[in-house]
Amino acid sequence: MKFDRVRLANFKPYGDTDLRLTEGVTVIHGLNGSGKSSLLEACFFALYGSKALDGTLEDVITNGEEETEVELWFTHDGVSYRVERRLKSYDDRIDHQCTLEATDGNDVTRDGARAVREFVTELLRMDAEAFVNCAYVRQGEVNKLINATPRERQDTIDDLLQLGKLEEYRERAGDARLGVEDVLENRRGRLDQLDEQIAAKEDRDLHGRLNELESELAEVADEIDRYETQREQAKETREAAAETLSTHAEKREKLEAVETEIDEIEAAIRTAERERDDHRDAIRETRERIGEIESEIDDRLGDAGLDAASEAAIADRRAALDDREETVREELDDERVNAEALRNQATNLAGKADDRTDRAAEIESEADELADEAEATAEEADEAEASVADLREEAEELRERFAAAEADVDCDGVADELDVLRDERAEVRERIAELSAELKNARERVAEAEELLAAGKCPECGQPVEDSPHASGIEADRERVEELEAELADAREREDDLDDRIAELDGLASAADRLDEIDERVETLEERVEEKRDEADRKREAAEEKRERAAELRGEAEETREVAARKREEAEEAAARVEKLEASLSAIDDAREAVTAVEERLSAVADAEDEIERRREKRESLTEVNDERRDRLADKRERRDELADAVDEDAVENARERKEDAEQYLEQVAEELDRLDERREELRNAIGAVKGELSEMEALREEREALGERVAALETLHEETSELESMYGDLRAELRQRNVAELERTLNETFDLVYGNDAYSHIELDGEYVLTVYQKDGEPLDPEQLSGGERALFNLSLRCAIYRLLSEGIEGAAPTPPLILDEPTVFLDAGHVSRLVRLVEEMRGFGVAQIVIVSHDDELVGAADELVTVEKDPRSNRSTVRREDAAELDVAELADS
Repeated sequence: MKFDRVRLANFKPYGDTDLRLTEGVTVIHGLNGSGKSSLLEACFFALYGSKALDGTLEDVITNGEEETEVELWFTHDGVSYRVERRLKSYDDRIDHQCTLEATDGNDVTRDGARAVREFVTELLRMDAEAFVNCAYVRQGEVNKLINATPRERQDTIDDLLQLGKLEEYRERAGDARLGVEDVLENRRGRLDQLDEQIAAKEDRDLHGRLNELESELAEVADEIDRYETQREQAKETREAAAETLSTHAEKREKLEAVETEIDEIEAAIRTAERERDDHRDAIRETRERIGEIESEIDDRLGDAGLDAASEAAIADRRAALDDREETVREELDDERVNAEALRNQATNLAGKADDRTDRAAEIESEADELADEAEATAEEADEAEASVADLREEAEELRERFAAAEADVDCDGVADELDVLRDERAEVRERIAELSAELKNARERVAEAEELLAAGKCPECGQPVEDSPHASGIEADRERVEELEAELADAREREDDLDDRIAELDGLASAADRLDEIDERVETLEERVEEKRDEADRKREAAEEKRERAAELRGEAEETREVAARKREEAEEAAARVEKLEASLSAIDDAREAVTAVEERLSAVADAEDEIERRREKRESLTEVNDERRDRLADKRERRDELADAVDEDAVENARERKEDAEQYLEQVAEELDRLDERREELRNAIGAVKGELSEMEALREEREALGERVAALETLHEETSELESMYGDLRAELRQRNVAELERTLNETFDLVYGNDAYSHIELDGEYVLTVYQKDGEPLDPEQLSGGERALFNLSLRCAIYRLLSEGIEGAAPTPPLILDEPTVFLDAGHVSRLVRLVEEMRGFGVAQIVIVSHDDELVGAADELVTVEKDPRSNRSTVRREDAAELDVAELADS
């Protein structure tokens, strides 16, 4: 496996970072706290998600941001993949989105954090913990394996070498064996229980019991048949007597029915006669009501405007009223619209007049404001003119200073003259320094010579002489001192004179600068005066125009009010006409109401006459019906006499006695048959129970046979699972021993590369993964007895040896991930760091395709093919990365950066 590229967005200290990684050794370099380890954490997080984090998902999102994104491109076993994880924080929770896909045409995709993690675990054949133990030496965990207990070290290495699967399979086989034992024990118990149940049923002689019950059932059935035959004979006797009684009863019922019908017909005839009398009285009352209605019609003809109460007259009158109403309503609608329009016009005109008055007041207010602004602008112009006068007076005073100055210089030349004087003063001061140094030396020579002379020694050679001819040289030195003193005094006097002239010119230069400022300010103020004067005139003219416009608006408002008053009068006249038309409509409604009343009463007269006719027809119908009823009454009376002669009371009494005797016998035989039925049902139930027990016994025998076969199969399976459990345990022990030997070999080869010429001879690794270091004199040492740096390097050697064992190949193993070392030099001194560099170079020689090292140690740069420099901006606290060619980078330059 090889990391190809990682891209980060708002991941811990990184804002937006894109880094490509290649084969070979890549050193990620930078100061402590710059964010180097976060790059590896991002790769680890992309593969395994939250399982790769020490903290929570919130911790990886950059402070102040709500979303982070990590993309990792990697190649494994010849296939390229891209995995992307996005975290978004909202509502106090984290939304985690994750996808994985193959990028070279392979149809491989996974969605969801769990699905991606499970795919990566299966692809690499290692989960997050195994990845750390095999290939990722995290910061601060360099001594993880060496500090682990032998059991922890054994579990870790076994998992990496895929031996954990064998232990898992052995445990599964053991669980299966225990499960088979439980089932086998259960089945054996059931087998014993079945034997007991079968023996108990055989002891009860179920077949003999069944024969006895069936014989008794046959006897009960014969007795039931005899009683049922006698019961049928009794039923026939009862039915014959009942038929006789029924015939008599039918005749009696028919007689009673005929007598009832005679009574009903007589009652119906009487009722019909009463109804005929009622109809006669109702006809008389209806004729009286018709007279009353006709009188009411005569009273309403005048109100309705009718000469006669006829349907034609009513229709003509209603049509005339409708025409009149339509005409009046048209006039009323027109007048209402006209009145409303006039009122609206009056209201609108009054509103316009008020608006114009308000607008005139606003314009007058604006005119007053413009007048005030004009006066203020004029005052600003006056102030600017006064300032111009003051500035010109100040300029005249400054020019008088130039005229009164001793230096013959004008405003334009004062700066150049000042530069010349300052250069000259600098030369004088330099000459004064030279003269002071030369004078000091000359004075020292004179003093030294005088001391030698006073001591009787030659001032040139220092030898004791008397009246030495060389003593005359001191005079020349004294003369040189006097010359230098005189020249130094002249130079200092010249310096003072230059200081005075420079001071005077400094003042004149300031005055020249001020004159320039005054000229510019005067020009600006004169322009401002002219602008303010023009602005004041414009505002005065605008104020006058607004006052004229306000007067025009007030005149228009007055005219509009007069028009509004006229419109209001016209609206009142239209309202009066509306009232008259509404009164006309009311009169039309009254007349129509009277016409309707006449029409309704005419209809009532017609209805009353129809009612009289219906009642007259009803009386005639009732007369016809009663005639028919009297004929039928005579027939019913004849039928009643015939039925009364047909009734025989003696035959009825004999039939009643025979029926009672038969019913009494039937009650007695029913009780006996019920008793026999109950006994027959008891026998049948007993026979069914015996047959059920016989079926149960047969089923128990069949179950016992099948269960015996099942127990035999379980005993065979138990033997097989026991053998499988032992096989997995033996295979794991055998493979562990082989891997221990290989791991011990690779560990000693790796350790020899680091400590080949040192005090240690070799390392021993036993079958329980207990590590022992042997010194050159054969003395064994526990790894924890090594120094801190030696222990860290020893652990790195162990990790590299495990990695080598995996990368060199175990049957069925997948290609290993990159070897990642995060700050491996934390516990190493300078000497041990060089050994670590040698270890890295040797791992490259063993064929490790990609090694990534995070370190702030400059010495590791020499082992790098590529260098990634990480820097953090102290202002934004954001980290950035920069790739460089390690071969072209000066280590000394790196140390300074």
